Amino acid sequence: MDNKNVKEENGNESKSLNFIQQIIEEDLKNNVNDGRVHTRFPPEPNGYLHIGHAKSICLNFSLAQQYQGKCNLRFDDTNPVKEDTEYVDSIMEDIKWLGFSWEGDPHFTSDYFEQLYDWAVKLIKDGKAYVDDQSAAVIADQKGTPTVPGTESPFRNRSIEENLDLFTRMRAGEFKDGEKVLRAKIDMASPNMHMRDPLMYRIMHASHHRTGDAWCIYPMYDYAHGESDYIEGITHSICTLEFEVHRPLYEWFVTNLTETDYKPKQREFARLNLSYTVMSKRKLLELVKDHHVNGWDDPRMPTVSGLRRRGFTPASIRHFADTIGVAKRNNVIDYSLLEHCVREDLNKTATRVMGVLNPVKLIINNYPENQEEMLNIDNNPEDENAGSREIPFSRELYIERDDFMEDAPRKFFRMTPGREVRLKAAYIVMCEKAVKDEDGNITEIHCTYDPKSKSGSGSEESKRKVKGTLHWVSVKHAAKAEVRIYDRLFNHEAPDAQKDVDFKEFLNPDSLNILTECYVEPSLKDAKAEESFQFTRLGYFSVDKDTTSEKLIFNRTVSLKDSWSKKKN
Repeated sequence: MDNKNVKEENGNESKSLNFIQQIIEEDLKNNVNDGRVHTRFPPEPNGYLHIGHAKSICLNFSLAQQYQGKCNLRFDDTNPVKEDTEYVDSIMEDIKWLGFSWEGDPHFTSDYFEQLYDWAVKLIKDGKAYVDDQSAAVIADQKGTPTVPGTESPFRNRSIEENLDLFTRMRAGEFKDGEKVLRAKIDMASPNMHMRDPLMYRIMHASHHRTGDAWCIYPMYDYAHGESDYIEGITHSICTLEFEVHRPLYEWFVTNLTETDYKPKQREFARLNLSYTVMSKRKLLELVKDHHVNGWDDPRMPTVSGLRRRGFTPASIRHFADTIGVAKRNNVIDYSLLEHCVREDLNKTATRVMGVLNPVKLIINNYPENQEEMLNIDNNPEDENAGSREIPFSRELYIERDDFMEDAPRKFFRMTPGREVRLKAAYIVMCEKAVKDEDGNITEIHCTYDPKSKSGSGSEESKRKVKGTLHWVSVKHAAKAEVRIYDRLFNHEAPDAQKDVDFKEFLNPDSLNILTECYVEPSLKDAKAEESFQFTRLGYFSVDKDTTSEKLIFNRTVSLKDSWSKKKN
């Protein structure tokens, strides 16, 4: 991961530094920027954040924390056609939920529109920018190829006076969308295609979510990016690897427009590529608009809001970002690592409860019909401070239908006629028979219990070992619930990397299975949205935001074990 180990003052080896930390350490050693560390997270407000953005958030905010610096939140709102305050609000909510706070108020590139315009005028006056009347298609054709120089625009050598006049009229709204653009005048023969007179401004007669109709020309990202960094005093402008080829342009603009010793520096790291999903906001938007998913926060989506609704915790996502590290080379991270991180976190924190997803009634024939008792059970054996609770036990219970087999093989250690199993935190029972309807479906199972085998009673019978332990809920006391079993949204590990095949062809038809006849223990009746639980033997589940006092809804966050790998093999 491009890391190196460093020595602490006492000579012991400390945690290794990634290459960005190495750069910052060197800058601090040389007192670059007066020893300041100031990063930023600059999302476009044109969609919801996904797990890739979460990695960038964790990196930028954590670096600021580590070096007692600052981290800005800046919205790159330079394209009014695709932007919306809904996205602004969701982005701020996601960052807060992940556990981070930005420096001061949120920033917006639109805050700097006037300054950016003035700097564009300066470049025109310096003979380093010009207005081009050609269409986008013609300009693209003139760019050439990496091995063939581009063709200069016939408008490249307009006079400074004419360019100033045209740019002023562009701002005044005299021209139609696409009729003119402002370009930087750099080098049409540069081996770096981004340096071949890149666009700085385009005309867009569209209302902006913050500035309204005050502007009809908008700066391009490559121009606005570095100058916004400069205005905010950013020291380390950390981008994903695809912007590495943009760095010379970033530096060209900063050099030609600023005169101070301070200059922001762009650095690049490998973006997060995750298997079995897509990370393109355009493709995620397509899934939403075409109703392949139920909105941006659908628990199958790789969005932060989707992961949150599914039951992922901020700690698990931060741990995931820390585990995968910061690299200079692109690679693909297996989705199972993300699942492992949330399992690890929830194993420490989630209360163990009992829920039955595919119920069949179990009747204990020799248990008194009107008797009820409260049984004590640990909330979380991984946390000695989690305490315990009481759950009701009665003659009629629900168990999992899959936990019974009428004619079972020798190694089937669950319920079958003539064998004993333990009911968790309760008694040892012996299965006697199953009752079926006229179609042969099992409607109820009958058993008997050993009254002396109660868990935790201290009797010799309670210490007796049996091979199977089943979870259950009391019929009389259980709360009915809907349970949504989520799986991976795609059944191909690289759905958008296949030539000539639309990524939606790989949508997993089994990514959602809704179970409506589930029963959970009564302690869950008052569970609140986003509370997480481990359903004993079944997995980790989170209370969905659609839950009401009349209807409990749980989302499966992740199974107890990685079942997907077994399916692949």
